[in-house]
Amino acid sequence: MENTSTAFESEVEQGERFEFGKNWKNFLAHLNDNRIAEAEKSLTGFLGDISNKTFVDVGSGSGLFSLAARNLGARVFSLDYDPSSVYCTKKLKEKFYMDDPNWKVEQGSVLDADYIKTLGKFDIVYSWGVLHHTGKMWEALKNVEMLVAERGILYIAIYNKQGWKSKYWTAVKKIYNKGFLGKALISSIHIPYFFVRAVITGIKEFKNPTGYFSSYKKNRGMSVWHDWIDWLGGYPFETASPKEIEDLYSKNYTLMKAKIADGLGCSEFVFKRT
Repeated sequence: MENTSTAFESEVEQGERFEFGKNWKNFLAHLNDNRIAEAEKSLTGFLGDISNKTFVDVGSGSGLFSLAARNLGARVFSLDYDPSSVYCTKKLKEKFYMDDPNWKVEQGSVLDADYIKTLGKFDIVYSWGVLHHTGKMWEALKNVEMLVAERGILYIAIYNKQGWKSKYWTAVKKIYNKGFLGKALISSIHIPYFFVRAVITGIKEFKNPTGYFSSYKKNRGMSVWHDWIDWLGGYPFETASPKEIEDLYSKNYTLMKAKIADGLGCSEFVFKRT
């Protein structure tokens, strides 16, 4: 999709979008069986048995959760706006499921309603930590509904609204994306803070200063360093309260499960279409 790639590149050049895909390319070098297993555990913990279900990964990023869903027996469709993220997802498919007709990968935007309508309906619509980075979160939250089959599942994760803290981090992310100096400034201030906080957490919770780092992959199979970069650079950036999300979908969905973030993290919601 040439127009989509051009729009993405223009937004990056203007400092209006973080290149998540470049961060994911680095993450793939650290991907191993343990991380994949943790991703699978995360999906089954919220969704149960997904074998033979149709599964769309809206904003596939590294492709890890598309891979996990396919490993669990789902028929997977992956899409992402960022061409580097599409590249990552395709690389995983080529490595683990070459020529598999039950996993398809495309570049596309959840904000392109005409495109979304062409994809059909899915048993499971999965979008973890993505829709708040589109620049039009509420539009994206409505558009994903077009993908949910009758009595299908919608599983989303959205940053928790935190008042002035959310405004602070919005400003941080804007500066980070304004070129090399902005990135260097923000990283030099915040990475040491993140590191010290992680060491203190390790001492408190694990009685070991490295405990936080060694246990982090149990957090959906992710990488602490790449999540730090993702957090600092992740722009556009919007937030919502749990009540706002629940109210948005209350008419057509039943809330099956929720995990509400403590602070600035992502709150997770599993809705079933009624």
